[in-house]
Amino acid sequence: MSGRLIAVVGPSGVGKDTVMDAMIAADPRLGRVRRVITRPRTDSEDFQSVRIAEFEAMARAGAFAIWWSAHGLSYGIPSGVEAELARGRDMLANLSRGVLGQAQARFPCLQVIALTARPEVLAARLSTRGREDHDDIARRLARAGAGVPDGVPTTMIDNSGPLDGTVQAALAVLYPVRA
Repeated sequence: MSGRLIAVVGPSGVGKDTVMDAMIAADPRLGRVRRVITRPRTDSEDFQSVRIAEFEAMARAGAFAIWWSAHGLSYGIPSGVEAELARGRDMLANLSRGVLGQAQARFPCLQVIALTARPEVLAARLSTRGREDHDDIARRLARAGAGVPDGVPTTMIDNSGPLDGTVQAALAVLYPVRA
């Protein structure tokens, strides 16, 4: 594989999907992995919505490079990402911090960007998206400080401020200017 799988991780509400969309718009070298999720479709995120039974059948059939469960849902990264990486394309994937060890074992070219944001920023974003009630938001904020597994090289980027600053910082990590 000559392309890199670039895992974008961080707590709920940190803006992973927004940052990834902006990174792709800013740099044509990047593509995006379209996840499979056992959640009904939404306008805020592009993913393939499937029922639990369909997800389980896909997993048994080897349709996923990696998959995991979180927040009562199942998530999968389609195995087709490997063909994109083999073509040399760098692919962004919204991953769970808890699956990074599995991702690193499957993708030696894994690079991790961990987004962070101040607690009040996370709370406001979670409240705005309207998928969680007050108790759900409190539980997600309590998990916000979870780290990445040991041995997984990670670059931390604060996404509390303007989106452009976050995007430029992430692109500088991925594609440093060489003198």
